[in-house]
Amino acid sequence: MASAFESTFSSSLNRQPVGPSVADTLPGVNFGFDDLRDRMAKFTARFDSFIEQGRKRVLEERNQFRINVAELQEDQRMKKKDIEILQLKTATHQQTIEKEEAETREMQGAISTLAQQRDKQASQRDQLQRQILDVQKEIESRSAAQQAHTRKLESQKRFDIPELDFWVTNLGLRIEGAGTDDRLKFVFMHVDERNWEREGWFELCTGDRDYDVRHCRPKLEREKVEKVLDKVNQSRELVALLKGMRELFVEAMKS
Repeated sequence: MASAFESTFSSSLNRQPVGPSVADTLPGVNFGFDDLRDRMAKFTARFDSFIEQGRKRVLEERNQFRINVAELQEDQRMKKKDIEILQLKTATHQQTIEKEEAETREMQGAISTLAQQRDKQASQRDQLQRQILDVQKEIESRSAAQQAHTRKLESQKRFDIPELDFWVTNLGLRIEGAGTDDRLKFVFMHVDERNWEREGWFELCTGDRDYDVRHCRPKLEREKVEKVLDKVNQSRELVALLKGMRELFVEAMKS
């Protein structure tokens, strides 16, 4: 079949006349390929430039975005650091406030304690002042009583001095205070023949109108002491009391 087609095609070619072709007789048509090519080249250049500029702009925007992100991160880090510093300062300030409040409470407690001590000391001072006044009154009262007793003794001194001096000088009598204004202590020595150093004493109470003997050593019989006191209160002579009490001591020492 292929041989038949080739023979037919060859015979048709052999029948074509020799001379110019129909295409050669057609008028020439200018399609403007060069201009189109030039415009396409310019468009391609502009497009490439646009793409390049777009790429650069994208790169710049991306770099600027990265810079902005880095700045934002740095700003966030700084703000975070500022927040931490502020929190630390806040905690320190809170601790300072708590410490000051504690110190304030402590100072208030100390002030309250001092105020209580002041009030207590003021009360004690007032009490001491009252006691001082009472003591002063007591001293004045005792001083007046002592002065009255002294005047009383002075009034009797002109009667008793010679014999009293004899008793003090020659018989070993010693007169002492008994701790109160209305008492005198009379101490006799040489009342014991076996022991001359042994003493006998009695306390004479002069606060009342009549004399009274409250204490004595060695102990004497009360009835005998009352007899001596009766004589003395009748005569009001102190020497009679000394004689009677010495005799009682001598008698007691012998027994």
